[in-house]
Amino acid sequence: MSTSEVLDFLNKNSGALTVLFTAVVTISTVVYSILTGKLVSETTKMRQVQTEPKIEITIKPFDFAINIVRLHVRNIGLGPAINVTFNMKVISGGEIAQALIDEFSKANFLQIGLKYFGPAQERYSHYTQLTKQYNEKIESIIVIEISYQSTTGVKYIEQSIVDMSELKGAYQLGTPNLYSMAKSLEKIQKDISHIVSGHKKISAQIYTAEDRQKEEEDLKAFIEKNQNKHNT
Repeated sequence: MSTSEVLDFLNKNSGALTVLFTAVVTISTVVYSILTGKLVSETTKMRQVQTEPKIEITIKPFDFAINIVRLHVRNIGLGPAINVTFNMKVISGGEIAQALIDEFSKANFLQIGLKYFGPAQERYSHYTQLTKQYNEKIESIIVIEISYQSTTGVKYIEQSIVDMSELKGAYQLGTPNLYSMAKSLEKIQKDISHIVSGHKKISAQIYTAEDRQKEEEDLKAFIEKNQNKHNT
C-alpha cells in the first residue's frame, strides 16, 4: 500500500479512528485511576501501620525462679500508645483469681494506666508465687481489657486472656546464670571481707529454718531489685 493510499484511508476513516483513540485513552485513564487509588490506599495503610500501637500481655516466669510469675506488658507495634488503661476481671477461679489480680495490680501502672507507652517499651506487673495455693492459682483465668489510642487519635479497645493453666508442666533445669552469678558475687564479697578483717572460723554448716527464711528473704530482695530495674 502506497503512502497516498494510506493517507486516503485515514481521511476516509478519521471519525472511526478518533472514536477508537478516545476509547483507548479513556480505558487507560480509568486503569491508571484504579492503580493510583490502590497505591494511595496501600500507602495510607503503611503509614497507619507505622503509627499504630499494639499492646501485648503475657504471663511470664522469672528466669531464676520458674515458680514465680508476673504479667509482661509490651508495645509490639511501631507507634506509641497514648492514655493506656487496664481493667482486669475474673473469668474463672473465684477468690483466688481475684487474689491474683490484686497481686499483679500492686504494680501501680496497672491501676492508674500509662500516659505514654512507646514502641518496644515493656513493663512488668507485681509477681505471685505458685508454690502457694498452686492448685487453685493454676486453674485461674483472668481477662484484661486494654484501652488506648494512637498519636493520630485512633482508639483501640482490646482484650487479653491470661490462662494460668498454660504454665502446667513447665520446668527448669539447673540454676539460671543471672541468679547464680549474683549469689556467687555475694559469697566472694563475704569471703574477701573475712580475709580483710582477719575473721575466719571453721564451723559445721546446718541448714535450719532460719536459713530457709533468710534464703527466701534474699530471693524476695533479688526479685524486687529486678522488678524495679525493668519498670524504671
